[in-house]
Order: sequence, then structure tokens, then C-alpha cells
Amino acid sequence: MNPTPSQTVGPFFGYALPVPGGGDLAPAGRQDTITVHGYVLDGAGQPIPDALLEFWQPGPDGSRTGRPGSLRRDQVTGGYLGRNGTDFTGFGRVGTDPDGHYTLRTLPPGGVPYVSVVVFARGLLHHLYTRAYLSDGPDPLLDSLAPERRATLVATLERAGVHRFDVRLQYDGVHEETVFLEFP
Repeated sequence: MNPTPSQTVGPFFGYALPVPGGGDLAPAGRQDTITVHGYVLDGAGQPIPDALLEFWQPGPDGSRTGRPGSLRRDQVTGGYLGRNGTDFTGFGRVGTDPDGHYTLRTLPPGGVPYVSVVVFARGLLHHLYTRAYLSDGPDPLLDSLAPERRATLVATLERAGVHRFDVRLQYDGVHEETVFLEFP
């Protein structure tokens, strides 16, 4: 039996869900802006050009209230609600480009060493949850993992303020699958 559209979550994302500036959580001009970027890769190590990632995080002060940032369309003007360029929302939605690459511009999360990530991609029956740790310090989740699994959650610092975090949907024979979280 062939899967129906309700049995898979893609590849429909590129048509409606990504919005201009969806990965720009940091207000323009902030000196403490960081970049998190990387690739979403399949089980053969090939980039996925039509994945969608959502990012959730607290503000630099640790607050989780944020400003409204749903990125929904304004029915009157056709613009996007929830982003005014000055307030931090703590939420972003980014599609991968034709090379499977994404970029997030944000502020350092306060109170936790990670940014929460939700992955949607073709062939997945359910979206996947993971974390992009910006440092490899003590953490209950990281401490519970074997070193090779732990490494899949820790972003590589490429240079000051720029972190690379690749999401691997399956083990490709060389690289471990990213650790995904299960919530009851």
C-alpha cells in the first residue's frame, strides 16, 4: 500500500511555511548575535533540500515569554505578523536551501546551553525533536550519552559567534544519527 499525504510530512514545506526572515531571531544591530548553521542529511549522507526546521529558545535573560512571533500572514496587508525587527521572539522557522543548508541568526540562550530544534522532512511520519548545544559543558542529557552520541548534539564552533550543527536523520555507515528526543 502506498502512503497517503496524511501519512508523511513532506515535501510540502517550501510552498507555504518558510517566510522571509524566519531565521532572523536576533534584532538587527545587536552585537551579541550568533549564527547557527548546518545541513540536514539523509541516511546516505545526502543533503535534504526541502526540510523545515523550527527553533525555540529562551531569551538571553533566560525568559521564556518572548514576544509574539508566530510568523502568520496578515490577511489585510499580506505581510507577516509577529516580527518587528526589534523584539526577540525566541522562535524561528527555516527551510533548507537546494543544498540542504539552513541558517539561524539568534541571540545566546539564557539559562540553558542549547537551542531546541524540531525537524520536519519528507519521509518522516512524525517530526523529530533535538537540541543544538552551543557548548559541551555539564548537562544532564549530554552526561547520559556515550561520547559518540553526545557529539551529535554539540555544535562545532567555527569562529567567534558562528556554530555549525548538522542534523543527520540516520546513521550513514560513518557518522552517527543525531540524537532525537522523545516526549511523552
